[in-house]
Amino acid sequence: MIVCAVPVKDLVNAKQRLTRALGPEQRRALAQAMLHDVLRTAVAAELDAVWVITRDHEVSAIARALGATVLGERENRGHTAAVALAQQRAAEAGAHVFVTIPGDVPLVTADEIRTLAAAARSASAAFTPSRSRLGTNGVALSPPTLMPLTFGEPSFDNHLAAARERGLTPAVLALPGLGVDIDSPEDLPLLLAEGAATDSARLLARWDVAARPPTAVTVR
Repeated sequence: MIVCAVPVKDLVNAKQRLTRALGPEQRRALAQAMLHDVLRTAVAAELDAVWVITRDHEVSAIARALGATVLGERENRGHTAAVALAQQRAAEAGAHVFVTIPGDVPLVTADEIRTLAAAARSASAAFTPSRSRLGTNGVALSPPTLMPLTFGEPSFDNHLAAARERGLTPAVLALPGLGVDIDSPEDLPLLLAEGAATDSARLLARWDVAARPPTAVTVR
């Protein structure tokens, strides 16, 4: 059994680092569009299960509508705690491979997710760095609780070091779509340029973010 887990905090407080480019409603709408893109792709990868870890009712409804299973949290304890919960549940469910990706990587492809999952079969631990190589955008572990995961820069180097301390030889997969997390205004042009097939890029294109100040952007 292969499980792909996607931790998602509440949409209201999502993407605070985009404040310079987008207003509150725009950030919420973009976070929702990215979640749609990521979950559709994760489901299309045809693993055994896609789990969303969240406390947000709107996120839960989106996840279920797209064919994912919801692991509910009582409170938003952050990315690291959400992934730890999913690791434990995956182990209890008898999963042999655990994959986790964030909900803000709309350029990820189904092939990339499958490639990441397959890497854990031979290396036990596989990691995909963010474009900056500071963050960790993808993890695959076999078994699911092989090692604890801690997110937040510089998590990529930290994860590699932690794996090696356990006697593992982690695989590093530079996957171009998965490597792009939309987290700052500087990421938006790349999403527009590379994400024509995504809901996220189509939303940005309608807003014409590059030409208008945030207060002039209209959600529709």
